Amino acid sequence: MSNEIEIGRGKRGRRAFSFDDVAVVPSRRTRDPEEVSVGWQIDAYHFELPVLAAPMDSVMSPATAVALGRAGGLGVLDLEGLWTRYEDPEPLLAQIAELPAGEATARMQEVYAAPIQPELIRRRVGEVRDAGVTVAGALSPQRTQEFWKDVVDAGVDLFVIRGTTVSAEHVSGRAEPLNLKRFIYELDVPVIVGGASTYTAALHLMRTGAAGVLVGFGGGAAHTTRVSLGIHAPMATAVADVAAARRDYLDESGGRYVHVIADGGVGRSGDLVKAIACGADAVMLGAALARATDAPGRGWHWGPEAHHPHLPRGERVQVGQAGTLEQVLFGPGHTADGSLNLIGALRRAMATTGYSDLKEFQRVEIVVSPYQPR
Repeated sequence: MSNEIEIGRGKRGRRAFSFDDVAVVPSRRTRDPEEVSVGWQIDAYHFELPVLAAPMDSVMSPATAVALGRAGGLGVLDLEGLWTRYEDPEPLLAQIAELPAGEATARMQEVYAAPIQPELIRRRVGEVRDAGVTVAGALSPQRTQEFWKDVVDAGVDLFVIRGTTVSAEHVSGRAEPLNLKRFIYELDVPVIVGGASTYTAALHLMRTGAAGVLVGFGGGAAHTTRVSLGIHAPMATAVADVAAARRDYLDESGGRYVHVIADGGVGRSGDLVKAIACGADAVMLGAALARATDAPGRGWHWGPEAHHPHLPRGERVQVGQAGTLEQVLFGPGHTADGSLNLIGALRRAMATTGYSDLKEFQRVEIVVSPYQPR
């Protein structure tokens, strides 16, 4: 049965669902939350938590990347952010947090106009590596060809190519585009690439040899992509579509498993639960971690789209400070809004529905249950 609906006589559209539109359903069995495993592995790297931190200056510094790594997750550094443009970005981070709303975008455009320094890329990666945790750094597709060698030479374990949208076939008459398949083949480290939001786009990215695919487009708390470009991909449908591409690519490739990472729209613990239920292996968190009192954004959150020099597609948003990083991940929670104890909530949901690990939980029953969240 088709889920297409008629927009008008000349256009039809497929019904898509956000995380708010769906809910997981308990089964006949329940479990003890303490006996549930939330660990996962990508390539040779095992993590106790299915959490990657979004490479955003409001979320990740070298220090918070180390803290998240020690907690069992993966911090991803934005290697085009303030930490690779300035020796000491702390005063600028404080200034961004204090800017009046009407001045924030223009001032951030000025601040981020400073050149990226390869030496600082190497230094920031080294700071995380010296702490003994898994190291990941992110570049946009536009900057990858320029700085990839500095990133790899610095010693990253996982390389992330992250853009608002990333395709395996970029067409340009002005410059030689990044050949993802050749680039990933020649690289000595696993590559996570995205975002993608459709079955076909994800399947093409998987065929490049990527170890993981980021799923999401314009759904983050700091994005205005839907109002500025008119483009948006509801996340429950996007994750399920990309999970289907993973399944079919597993057959096509003779057993090669590509990890699906939900990136966008995972702002609360319930969204984390539903992202895994829709087929994600892990989630990339932005706003959820920006709420930590020890996050660099000081209660504010923004991404690279917010300071694009020509067409900003995001903004600095106030997310507040809910608790320490430890409390955000593991509690104890003192509010009922899903901002604290994300991992405890995931364990509880898996136990309540009777599943013992993440791969099992991807098979949980889901119903369409739209409502207006508080």
